[in-house]
Amino acid sequence: MRIEEIRVYGKSVPVVDGAYQMSTSSVKELDSTIVEIVTDKALSGWGETCPIGPVYQPQHMLGARAAIAEMAPGLIGLDLTSIRALWQRMDGSLNGHNYAKAALDIAAFDLLGKKFNVPVSTLLGGAVTDRVSSYYSVTVHSPDETARIAKEKVKQGYKRLQLKLGGRPVEEDIETVQKVWAAVGYNARLAADGNRGFTIVHTMTLDRQCANVPFILEQPCNTMAEVATLRGRLVHPVYLDENTEDLNVVLTAIGDGIADGFGFKVTRLGGLSKIAIARDMCALRSLPHTCDDAWGGDIIAAACAHIGATVEPDRFEGAWIAQEYLEGHYDSVNPVDIDQGHIKLPAGPGLGVNPDSGIFGKPVAVYGR
Repeated sequence: MRIEEIRVYGKSVPVVDGAYQMSTSSVKELDSTIVEIVTDKALSGWGETCPIGPVYQPQHMLGARAAIAEMAPGLIGLDLTSIRALWQRMDGSLNGHNYAKAALDIAAFDLLGKKFNVPVSTLLGGAVTDRVSSYYSVTVHSPDETARIAKEKVKQGYKRLQLKLGGRPVEEDIETVQKVWAAVGYNARLAADGNRGFTIVHTMTLDRQCANVPFILEQPCNTMAEVATLRGRLVHPVYLDENTEDLNVVLTAIGDGIADGFGFKVTRLGGLSKIAIARDMCALRSLPHTCDDAWGGDIIAAACAHIGATVEPDRFEGAWIAQEYLEGHYDSVNPVDIDQGHIKLPAGPGLGVNPDSGIFGKPVAVYGR
């Protein structure tokens, strides 16, 4: 099964109901990069990468397409029976840019699943559930509005809520956490997400003033060095998210005891093959983690669900997908959606997602013989 053609598409992904607000940035519309790998066996596989703007992380849409343009010509003719061979070829063409390589990695898993007539979760070690728990991310709002949304989402079945905080006085963040706790109590697990926007003082103040509220602090500060200085000084556990740029960082954070858990992004780490390694490293130390991505539609949502389904429930913090903030689906027959706080594992071989014909329009680039 050799690669005959690689097609790259652009898909506008607007945010419904206004902007998606975080401590460090705000986005209203994103441009997702879709990859289709076509083989000589009349099979095609789909991948996706969609950085959430150009400042959230050192990844951006134009960078993804430029990186794919650098790698794609060298992948034509490659036998796709080995994901390792794919990575050797990609790494031999371009250093870094895991988020772009991730789209090709995901498409390769989709192809292998179709070739062997098994779901991607089977290729990743086997699913332990067919109903993957998700969580809801409440963007930066006033304390009262955040509490209202939190209470509503718990009624909808979410068992975990991520509260976007930061970019404002710490007193507002403290009030937000306290009001959400009063509204939902133990009906949901809480994550206070700074998205790298807290100072050390902001973090410690929030931690101490909310010592009565059980929650985890997710990526409060910008660097791993700052997070490391907080060890032993906080009441609440700390998860790393944006700092986990690659597997070496994950390994360092685990080995040095810097993180109590992780918010993993499939594309940031380099795709399904890389996040599966991170999953297994966490299993060795019984560290919980999520299986998310920054943004995107049904393709990346299916990838998150498949890897999430392989994580033991006692270490799984949920799979976040952007669907609550989107309109429509790539696959109108088998859409990936959230119901009662859970994602049904897509059925069928591969990712279980087959985009509707023509939904992405004409390719922005095509690579072949």
